[in-house]
Amino acid sequence: MWIGLGAAASCLLASGGWLLSLPAASAVAAASPIAQEETDGAIAALTPPKRRWPLIAIVGINDATETTDYLMPYGVLRRADVADVVALATQPGPVTLFPVLRVEAQATTAEFDGQHPEGADYVIVPAMSRDDDPAALAWIESQAAKGAIVIGVCAGAKVVANTRLLDGRRATTHWYYRDELRAKHPAIRYVADRRFVVDRGVATTTGITASMPMALTLIAAIAGRQRADDVARDLGLAHWDARHDSDAFRFTRPFALTTIRNTLAFWGHERLGMKLTPGIDEVSLALVADAWSRTFRSRAVTFSASAEAQPGRAGLRILPDLVAGDWPVERLIPAVRDRPAKALDHALAAIGDRYGRRTAELVAMQLEYTMPQSPR
Repeated sequence: MWIGLGAAASCLLASGGWLLSLPAASAVAAASPIAQEETDGAIAALTPPKRRWPLIAIVGINDATETTDYLMPYGVLRRADVADVVALATQPGPVTLFPVLRVEAQATTAEFDGQHPEGADYVIVPAMSRDDDPAALAWIESQAAKGAIVIGVCAGAKVVANTRLLDGRRATTHWYYRDELRAKHPAIRYVADRRFVVDRGVATTTGITASMPMALTLIAAIAGRQRADDVARDLGLAHWDARHDSDAFRFTRPFALTTIRNTLAFWGHERLGMKLTPGIDEVSLALVADAWSRTFRSRAVTFSASAEAQPGRAGLRILPDLVAGDWPVERLIPAVRDRPAKALDHALAAIGDRYGRRTAELVAMQLEYTMPQSPR
């Protein structure tokens, strides 16, 4: 008994020491705007390499690909109507996204190769549960060899790094993985304070929400800045350059304590319903469902009166988690009708109302998103 108590006390002391070693909080400062010359350079570097009307492929693995990384580029680029955009999977069958949602891929990588032997103009690589999936790596390498520009979104940079395409290039990734990326791939030249980095045919972004300005920069490269500005307004986004404050995103004591507290409060964990309806905006759905599934208190699930996949606004078919006609109103996430950027702000505000400001900040940190002081 005494040995057990001693071991428990030692663990508590060690945990307390670890928590005290973490920074108290991250200082939030307004990121400096990016010089126009740098923005113009990034746009020029993303000029379509093959077709005037480009072909963009977003690739995922079937068992676990990050929700917003997969859906947001697809939804934003389809919204712009400046290219053919296709959502792929390495194998037949639906794509399970994490932390939430399931979708039907529009083709497998093998089917895509059969239809487009010359390859894509752009390949977008989301975060995946396995950074070394052989099928994904081989396909990305083959597309790069055919001249595609490869874009690693969020921790998708780790997947791209495993193809060796980032060796000797400037790059970034999600704040949580930047030390791991630099340790495993010392030939990469990490760049701080940029939401995305483009270097000689390969682009990478910081955390999950950075895929929105990255997609807008790609739109500007394909169809001009005016078209990108128009889409940004439709999304509710004020600016879309690469401005970022990397020091604002790190593992802090409040982040750790909120995660521990919410995880241990298992009696308060809940499943929140989101109704799938035809024409639902894939970008808003991804951001809101992703946010509610990162609280360590809740998980979003989709429901529909039918088990059939529901088509989204941009054409991607989304599979419901459950077949149900309705959901208890106290655990129902309201229908998403906001523009995507505002939908995320309102979701964070609702999370703060339900679980406290610290939990909303925890979610924003995971998304690598600067949470507004008054998000409503």
